[in-house]
Amino acid sequence: MRTSLLSLASKHVASLVAATTIALLPLVAQAQATSIVIASTTSTEQSGLFGHILPQFKQATGIDVKVVALGTGQALDVGRRGDADVVFVHDAAAEQKFVDEGHGVAHRQVMYNDFVLVGPKGDPASAAGNDIAAALQKLAAAGAPFVSRGDKSGTHAAELRYWKAAGLEDKGSGYKECGCGMGPALNMAASSGAYVLTDRGTWLSFKNRADLAVLVEGDTRLFNQYGVMVVNPARHPHVKEAEARSFVDWVVSPSGQEAIASYRIAGEQLFFPNAGQ
Repeated sequence: MRTSLLSLASKHVASLVAATTIALLPLVAQAQATSIVIASTTSTEQSGLFGHILPQFKQATGIDVKVVALGTGQALDVGRRGDADVVFVHDAAAEQKFVDEGHGVAHRQVMYNDFVLVGPKGDPASAAGNDIAAALQKLAAAGAPFVSRGDKSGTHAAELRYWKAAGLEDKGSGYKECGCGMGPALNMAASSGAYVLTDRGTWLSFKNRADLAVLVEGDTRLFNQYGVMVVNPARHPHVKEAEARSFVDWVVSPSGQEAIASYRIAGEQLFFPNAGQ
């Protein structure tokens, strides 16, 4: 009798567990569906922008976001493999190629800031001014130490464009590639008294400046546009298209654009929304 009761009790418990598990499956599926992966640049992460806007996005939509912060080239490669739902980067030519090859959809402009050349306050190469090509010519001629990210990032791509604009294949004896993100590149420049190209957002949030100062700014060629797109679900069916489009729609909406504009460090705005332009 005791054995029968135990057997009945065990069956009852098993039935309850099975019923509970079945009931929870839709909730588990919903929880899994309410998170996306964004492959983005180190500048959006290291500047603190995502820490500022993503909580507002989650509050508006309930969607969690995991950010994979890499150089733009690597972030686009993550998208090509289908290992992200959204790509948020800053290299217009590479972005367009990504879309033209069928890897991205719903491509939108989001915001901009600018690049600046920083270097030792004493500026031993006399590079200061508002002409980036002229500054690089002076750095090469002087053999001044220059830290290049060398990582196929948006910043690295911009830097290479500026060297080309300066008409220089030989970048000087002081030119070194670190193959690293913006923060580490700035740390190397700060510790060695070198020059380095950086986006203004990361510079403003950078704490270990040592003797570095902004030396070249204001050249229209230093304009730095950011774009966002959904990884093409036709190529990668596991991409969470609806949630990814929710992020793109939000970040270019008045609410998302205001969230970007409101992010400041020491009263200075880091990024300027321009989705409507």
